[in-house]
Parts: sequence; C-alpha cells; structure tokens
Amino acid sequence: MCVHMGVCMCMCAHGCVHVCLCTWVCACMCAHGCVHMDARCSPGVTRGCPVPRALLVAPPGPLGWVRPQPQPALPPATWGHPEGRQPPGPEPPLSLCLPAAPVPRRKVVRVKVVKKKVLKKKPKAPAKDPAAPQEPQCPPLGLESLRVLDSQLRASSDKRYGLGAHRGRLNIQSGLYDGDFFDGGWCAGQEDKEQWLEIDARRLTNFTGVITQGLNSIWTYDWVTSYKVQFSNDTHTWQPCRNGTEEAVFPGNKDPETPVLNMLPSPVVARYIRINPQTWFENGTICLRAEVLGCPLPDPNNIYYWPSDPVPTDKLDFRHHNYKEMRKLMKRVNDECPNITRVYSIGKSYLGLKMYVMEISDNPGQHEVGEPEFRYVAGMHGNEVLGRELLLNLMEYLCREFRRGNPRVVRLVTDTRIHLLPSMNPDGYETAYKLGSELSGWAMGRWTYEGIDLNHNFADLNTALWDAEDNDLVPHEFPNHYIPIPEYYTFANATVAPETRAVIDWMQRYPFVLSANLHGGELVVTYPFDMTRTYWKAQELTPTADDGVFRWLATVYATSNLAMASEERRLCHYDDFMRSGNIINGANWHTVPGSMNDFSYLHTNCFEITVELSCDKFPHASELPAEWENNRESLLLYMEQVRDPVAPPALRAGGRTRPWGPQMPPEALHPPSP
Repeated sequence: MCVHMGVCMCMCAHGCVHVCLCTWVCACMCAHGCVHMDARCSPGVTRGCPVPRALLVAPPGPLGWVRPQPQPALPPATWGHPEGRQPPGPEPPLSLCLPAAPVPRRKVVRVKVVKKKVLKKKPKAPAKDPAAPQEPQCPPLGLESLRVLDSQLRASSDKRYGLGAHRGRLNIQSGLYDGDFFDGGWCAGQEDKEQWLEIDARRLTNFTGVITQGLNSIWTYDWVTSYKVQFSNDTHTWQPCRNGTEEAVFPGNKDPETPVLNMLPSPVVARYIRINPQTWFENGTICLRAEVLGCPLPDPNNIYYWPSDPVPTDKLDFRHHNYKEMRKLMKRVNDECPNITRVYSIGKSYLGLKMYVMEISDNPGQHEVGEPEFRYVAGMHGNEVLGRELLLNLMEYLCREFRRGNPRVVRLVTDTRIHLLPSMNPDGYETAYKLGSELSGWAMGRWTYEGIDLNHNFADLNTALWDAEDNDLVPHEFPNHYIPIPEYYTFANATVAPETRAVIDWMQRYPFVLSANLHGGELVVTYPFDMTRTYWKAQELTPTADDGVFRWLATVYATSNLAMASEERRLCHYDDFMRSGNIINGANWHTVPGSMNDFSYLHTNCFEITVELSCDKFPHASELPAEWENNRESLLLYMEQVRDPVAPPALRAGGRTRPWGPQMPPEALHPPSP
C-alpha cells in the first residue's frame, strides 16, 4: 500500500516489511525485526514497492498492509525475487529502486491434473460349492444317534410308555401296529401350553438351535406348529429364550416328517433345555420328535463329563464328500498308491454322474487265477451315507498302511482283488447332501432321480426258482445257480434304473466271490433270502441252501462291530436284534422282492450280505471318526473271510461253484477292462 507522503510501506511475499523512501531506497524489515537495506528490485513492483501486483489482491492485514497468500519458502539467496531466480552476480548492498515499466498480466492457464486411480485386484476367494449343505456350527447333541441316553430325557406327561420322552428323538420310527409298545415320538398326556420335553446335556452346553418333527405313525397325524424354549442349570429356575425383550415363539412343523430347524436368536449357555409347545395341528395332539444343537463346554471341576469317545489314531479325511470331493479323494489315493490302485467307472446315473469304483490289488486291472474277487457296495439308498464315507476312509487306510508295510494289509492286498463302489446312487446322495445331515429326514434322497428304490429293482429270480422246485424241475430242467435273467427284464420298456443295469453288468464281468451291501438306519446284519417264499407274507424265515455260510458271515461282521457288540446300546427304533446276536434272515425281518443280495446269490453265485451300520442314516460329520472306529475291524475281518482257513469250505471254494473254475461263464475268466 503506497502513501502520498512519499513513503511506501508494503509487505513482500516473504513476510518482510518494506519502507520505500522518496530517495527510492528500499529498507526491508524481516520477520525478526531487523532492517535490511535492499536494492534487489524486480519488475512488477508498484510505486517503487518490491511487491508483485498479484499480492495486492489479498485482503489487508491488521496494520493495513497487504496480507500475502502463503508461498513456499525460498533460500536466502533468492529473497526479493518473486519467481525465486538467482541474481546473475554479486549486488551492492545499497542502490536505487528505479520504477519499472508495467508488465502485462499473464494469462493464467489452469491445467487439470487427473490422477489415475490404480485398483488393486483382491485375490479371489475359493469358490464354494453351491450344493454344499449349510451345516450349523454346533453339532447335534445326539438324540438321533443315541448318544443321548433315555435317562437324559424327561417330559411333563405322556399318553403311554410307548409315547414317552425317550421316544422323542429325531427320525425315530414307529412299529407297524397302532398302540405299539415302541411308537414314533413323544406325545403329551394333556393338551395345554404347560407341556414340555426336557433334555439334560449333563454339562454346560452352548445351545444354538432346535430341530423338530411330528409323530411318525401310519394311523394318526400329529405335530406341533409353534413352541417356546426354556433353559436352566438346576431344573428349578427356568429362563425363557428371548428375542430382544419378548419371549421368542418359534414356528414348528407343517407335516409329520419334514424336519424344521430354528436357530436361537443368540446362543445360550445352560445344562437343561425344554421345548414348550404352544400350538399344534388342530386335528391332532401334542406330539413331536426333536434334536438339539449345541457345543459342549468343558468343566474343569468335573472330569466325569469330559468326552470319553475313542479318538481315532488314523489320520483320515473325516467329513462328508459330495460327488466332486469324492472324485478328488479317489484320485488322491490313486496318486499316492499307483501300484496297487485303479479307478474305473461301471456306468452312469440317470443324471449322468459316473459310478466310480476303486480297485485295490497287487496287480490292478488284471484278474489272477486263484485270487478271489471281493466287493463292497455303498450308497444304494442315497440318504444312507455312512457306508459311503467308510469306503472312502477304507481306501485311504489300505493305501497308507500298505505303504507303511502293515503285514495284515499287505497280505490282504496281495491275496485279494478288492473293489470298492462308494456310491451306487449318486443322484440320490446329492439330493440328501444339499439338505445336510439333520434336515434330509428319513427318506429324502433314498430313491433315484426317477423315484426307483434300487433294492427292489433287480430281477426277481426267487419266484422262478421256487416255482421250478415246486414242479420238480430242479436241477435237471431248471438250474439252481447261475439262473438266467428273465426275458421281460431285458426289454427296453422295463422299469430298470440305469444304476441297476450298470451294477448287473459289473457283476457279470467280474467273478466276485464275496460282497457286502452297506446301508443305514439300523444296527443289524441281514443275509439271504430277502424275499419271503410265501408271497403274501410280510415276514417269514426263508433260508438258502447255504444258510450256515451266510450266518457265519453275518456273525463275523456283527461280533466285531463295536456298536453292535455293545451290551449297553438301546434299540434304534422298535426291533430288538440283540436277542439274535444282531443278525437276522432278511425275509424274516421284512420281505424285499428284487433285492441285490438275492440276485447276486442266484445269478452269479456271490455270497452277499446287507450291513445296517447305524441308527442314524446321515450322521453328523463330527460323528464320523467314532463310526470309523466302530467299523474298521469289521470291514477288514469280513474281507479276510475269502482267505481265512477257518471259514466255511463253501466260501473258500468261492461259493457253490468256484467262480474261477471251469463252470464259470467264459467271459468271467477274462473280464474286459472298463
């Protein structure tokens, strides 16, 4: 700012105060209060003041001077130069500030700088299988698998003993008669909102959810449509499950069989849990079956309640494997043991899924004269999954133990050609797998995609044999072994599943001696015949000519199975098989026309039994290690029967006719490679 008295006071871009006298000498006062005589005048000053015009547009300061805009600091050698240019040489300490000609204003060109934003790609998460079941984080307590004992279940009331609290287990099945001593669920003796079913977890448990079903019965329809949940640590003081400030009411079932899962609003830690029905089917009464989800918490003050289940020493892949994961596991085993394993397919399911078989032998792919052929088949019913997982674990076990030099496994692999079919009904398994272990129910996935029960889909050779025996045509006019398949069964319009045709072709190509068909839902071993001779009877003892051999085979498996041999186990549903050593003639249990066991025996002379592995058809993944321990010895011991010197002679000879002898069909002696 210039004053008319001839004195000019201004502030330069560096914060220094300039006093310009009439003699045009510049005196500069720096920020430290020192006065400097400066003659470094530059173009663009006003009335002799070394202040650029651009700085005069700033608002005045407190002393009336012009307040400059903030500028970057310059080195001392460039002070007095608005553009920071270094003078060409030394300057005198004092000189005259001559007025400079006005410089035209430069056009300011604004350049927009665009910074390119570089997006870093995040690593892709591994793709999740869309068919994978959404398993709850906490496993079931074990009402269905019988890990929860009858003494841990109580109820406010019940109609009768057969409908007591001990029957309120998920997927439990009732007897065939109304009022059976062992019925299909818990039913309250009164119809009011004060009824409850109580489960004692025996230790502090982090409860997370409840699964319910209605009553299993062919005579009545009963289920609970809504219920509340309560918790306690002493059975005297009960706290309701709340959803915020209100007591939570959970939706129940809409039919007797479909399981309904309700997760708690937030996990609750307690020892006891009660299910308190609020409403029920209007034409029925209060009846339900249940399973509870919860994670047990260790109690350092009481080791009695610590888990006592045996911990497997075998490091195997204990989890449920869908179709893709099953293929990966079989390939991994084949890569680990290429000299003793071979993976091949015997056909495809209706939806095109291949039916893979793992062969384990010292010379895979070759039939050796005198070496018996053995097979295990699992997954005939898609929702009975334990056999599938056991065979996958058996593949891993045989491979690893052979590499370690286990003499028992080496002898078994060297002397026997083993074939393992883990999934005979892959379409049905995928259906059950999508729902998960607790929500697939009792029958979802049992049948093929076409709705065919494979255990009733094989050719009925029993009726033809028995008719020929009644007419004295056996054995001169009608054979009693290697019975041919009826012509009607081979027609294109015959109701035969592609899975069944693939297995029949497999049986005809390989001279199997011994076999077992792995199922689930009970704890028992059955043997042929599976079909009653009196066609109108549902149960009838129908033995074969080799009944002693079959009883031996069934006993070998049942007595070496830890779950079946346990004296403390309770009934799975309503049949007491412990009285007969956990074995039974199939037809004497319930008739099964067209079973694979009967067909295998009559058409190929292969001895085959059915093993019901567990009360729970689809056990939770957390239960698979214990199930492997229950069945490992049984699986190995049963295979060894083809070479056991104490086995019945008929079995060691390969059945009623030695499969590798001259009476075997010629195509079986040299089966083509799949």
